[in-house]
Parts: sequence; structure tokens; C-alpha cells
Amino acid sequence: MHILDKLYGVLMARKEADPENSYVASLYAKGSAKISEKIREEAEETIVEGLRLEKSATDPEIRKALVNESADLLFHLTVLLAHHNIEPQDVFAVLEERFGISGHDEKASRTQ
Repeated sequence: MHILDKLYGVLMARKEADPENSYVASLYAKGSAKISEKIREEAEETIVEGLRLEKSATDPEIRKALVNESADLLFHLTVLLAHHNIEPQDVFAVLEERFGISGHDEKASRTQ
């Protein structure tokens, strides 16, 4: 089982948790706007570290920071998916469908 599937299971279980005792349950209680705010925050921090690594490609501390911020971003994205009962496998299926297709071609094929 993939770690994102394991995480999703825990996140789904947190729907029954007390928001006073669970960070994830507190996010659920605040809804999509708060969860999305956390995603934006983590995305910005990930971008900052990616740009820092571009300038210092061999710096192990910056590399570690990028990995950690990426994990935070994936975590909060998975919280949003769980909030809306969207399983990671649904996202993986879309990635599988797109695999091997040029990004330009795939984007052009989307209906407006």
C-alpha cells in the first residue's frame, strides 16, 4: 500500500475526531477555505525552497528543506481530498491516463 493511501485512511478516520484534539479534524471543521489556505502556504514555502535550491544545487540543507516542504504540501493536499471524499487512487488514475502524453497536447485536449 502506498503511503498516500495509508495517510488517506488516517485522514478519513480523523473525520470522527474531536477538533480540539486533532489538527486534521480542526481543519475539517473550518472547511475547504482553511484547508486551501494551508495548501497555498505550503505551496509558497515549497516554491521558495525550490528557488533556493536552483541557486545552491548541492546544499544538503536546502535540499532537505525542499523535501520537507513538499511533504507538507502533499499532506495538506491529501487533507483536502479526504475532506471531499476523493481517494488518492482517483488522482493517480488521471496521472496514469496522462502518462506518455505531451503536456502541451494534454492541455490542448481539455475542454474549456
